[in-house]
Amino acid sequence: MSFAGVSVATAFTFTDLYSVGRFNTHTIFSNIVNNHSLNDSTMATLIGRTRMILRCRGVFQRTLALRGARQSTMASVELTLDVKRRIEEIRQRALLGGGEQRIKVQHQKGKLTARERIQLLVDDDSFIEYDMFLEHDCADFGMEKQKYPGDSVVTGRGLINGRPVFIFSQDFTVFGGSLSSAHAKKVCKIMDQAMLVGAPVIGLNDSGGARIQEGVESLAGYADIFQRNVESSGVIPQISMIMGPCAGGAVYSPALTDFTFMVKDTSYLFITGPDVVKSVTNEDVTQEELGGAKTHTSISGVAHRAFENDVDAMMNLREFFNYLPLNNQDHAPIRECDDPWDRIVTGLDTVVPLESTAAYDMHDVITGVIDEQEFFEIMPMYAKNIIVGFARMNGRSVGIVGNQPKVAAGCLDINASVKAARFVRFCDAFNIPLITFVDVPGFLPGTTQEYGGIIRHGAKLLYAFAEATVPKITIITRKAYGGAYDVMSSKHLKGDINYAWPTAEVAVMGAKGAVSIIFRGSKNQKDNEAEYIEKFANPFPAAVRGFVDDIIEPRSTRMRINRDLDMLASKTRSNPWKKHANIPL
Repeated sequence: MSFAGVSVATAFTFTDLYSVGRFNTHTIFSNIVNNHSLNDSTMATLIGRTRMILRCRGVFQRTLALRGARQSTMASVELTLDVKRRIEEIRQRALLGGGEQRIKVQHQKGKLTARERIQLLVDDDSFIEYDMFLEHDCADFGMEKQKYPGDSVVTGRGLINGRPVFIFSQDFTVFGGSLSSAHAKKVCKIMDQAMLVGAPVIGLNDSGGARIQEGVESLAGYADIFQRNVESSGVIPQISMIMGPCAGGAVYSPALTDFTFMVKDTSYLFITGPDVVKSVTNEDVTQEELGGAKTHTSISGVAHRAFENDVDAMMNLREFFNYLPLNNQDHAPIRECDDPWDRIVTGLDTVVPLESTAAYDMHDVITGVIDEQEFFEIMPMYAKNIIVGFARMNGRSVGIVGNQPKVAAGCLDINASVKAARFVRFCDAFNIPLITFVDVPGFLPGTTQEYGGIIRHGAKLLYAFAEATVPKITIITRKAYGGAYDVMSSKHLKGDINYAWPTAEVAVMGAKGAVSIIFRGSKNQKDNEAEYIEKFANPFPAAVRGFVDDIIEPRSTRMRINRDLDMLASKTRSNPWKKHANIPL
């Protein structure tokens, strides 16, 4: 049978082709019906064939769809693999910082890289890095062609002896560690998170200063960091480790933190460098003389301690971190102690010389009392006439303050007052009990001190002790004269427990000075001095008035302190509400 000279088989072949191609089967079928007379048999055959064609077309279309899906899947897989490859490449670039050559130069200077410092500081495999892919967005002075993943600082969080800490470590191999807007954002992010969870922040500074190419954006970045330093103060401990240059506005962030440490021979802190100093004041001075570790740890008091090299610095920082609580809601850390809490220290019975004017070393008293003679002294090279630092008593972290009779007879002066006041306020802010050893003949006299403002600066230490609400235990080992007696955590400044050794002398002043005033013009000064000594050069006048709680044998000092600390662990005391106090700055 045929239609217009075309067989039914051929017609259906065309129909097959067109129906799976660009023509609609329904249209072809309608054309055939309209142009030819069909009987029932032919119509049935045509309908059957059409149904078969429709099924074939469905299979063909599904085949095409599957082929397209496979092609799409292949493209997606290729894209995913490409992204992973790019991620790995960027990570490797970030790990290299400024490149192998600059890392080599860093090592030649005796310095570790930013990442090597972090690896030494934190527990193994505990560091989690933030913002490794962040880059600066400066397009001026050709900077758009110089981009490094992570920019010039490595930031993140980790663990030190299992306790959380947030860290930023400036990378001198990338643009000299200079601070860009991106750099500042990274630092601010970890500072914000540290405040959020209540964990300390450690900054490893090694930077040439602001990134000049970014202009005011770099300055804005510094201000953002300064603001967070202030907001974090007294809430979480902040520690700065200067491990390279730190100049200009960059110096104020370490100055706002609680502790600033330096590395000898490789770290510098100054507002303006030697060249600017030469042009302005015509002074010839080296970087080390102007802002080196020795200058700031022994003369200016800007830095609290200096270490031999980067490795020594990281190891000491790990040790120091163990003394600190995580935040101002945390208690002073307590660890296991093998040193008996009630150990009798017989050496203390003879540490104070019989001659009241003879010197002795207060370090001997401190190390004899504390756990295992482990004392982390703060600012040991500055204002040596007073000693401050961290120790442990029966495993509990404590702050130690003590006059040093070996230096200036233990007199309080401007530098000693400021040094001790800041330490006392830190301990009070972070719930660390204070133990004070007193042997002070008074405030240092002289025009240098008076002109320098000893009255104002001395008041800072008085203020700090009076304001402190943490447990306060005081031991008078020998002299406690004049206003200095009041200042050194006396009972009158809400001292919790105050002891005196049998060698203690609590008086307005020494016998010779007092007799020269009381018995002015008298010819029998020796007898008068003996009388004064009998009455005042001993602990009884203070004891009978309740100004000391007990006169104790020196050998029992450790046992007494530990027992009192256990009792005072539940102490609760607060000062009247105020927006903030007005300490005499």
